Amino acid sequence: MSGVRVREMTLADCDRVSEIRVRGWRAAYRGLMPQPYLDALSAQEDAARRRRHFGQGGGAVVNLVAEQAGEVVGWACHGPYRDGEVRATDAELYAIYVDPDRTGAGVGRALLREAAERCVTAGYERMLLWVVKENTGARGFYEHAGFGPDGAEEPFEAGGVEVPEVRYVRDLPDTRVPPAAPADADAGTTASAV
Repeated sequence: MSGVRVREMTLADCDRVSEIRVRGWRAAYRGLMPQPYLDALSAQEDAARRRRHFGQGGGAVVNLVAEQAGEVVGWACHGPYRDGEVRATDAELYAIYVDPDRTGAGVGRALLREAAERCVTAGYERMLLWVVKENTGARGFYEHAGFGPDGAEEPFEAGGVEVPEVRYVRDLPDTRVPPAAPADADAGTTASAV
């Protein structure tokens, strides 16, 4: 994790974050989602949408970026859980993406650790997230960080195809994110449309 710095995202980071997000989707979901859907993803369109929505959420939604050598190499977003069935004291990790060229370098762990610490500070008791059921790399990443499936499942629609997701949960303030994880599991990504 040497040289990874996590900070709050700025409006100027939108283009790079969108590039990381689109490249992350294409790498993580190849074979799990329709290829035409993945091919049609546009970093430019995503960045325009991200700029329009940047700063909304009244401060409850937190966007973080990770830098190495001054370059943004990862992004995470968290805030209140978005489903009314869960307690108001639950946070949700909406998304976490690492530049596919930087996986295994501790970027994902640094982002997850910072997000969990900020959730503890904000008074959340648990952190939940949704992950594509067949995304074994991401599931291993989250399990190594103390998350586990809670039995909830629902489909995510991608290009007209239902892609099953499972919900993971971890009690807070368990902010431990182990310093070492499987080298290929640092690309933990959620399928939430953030």
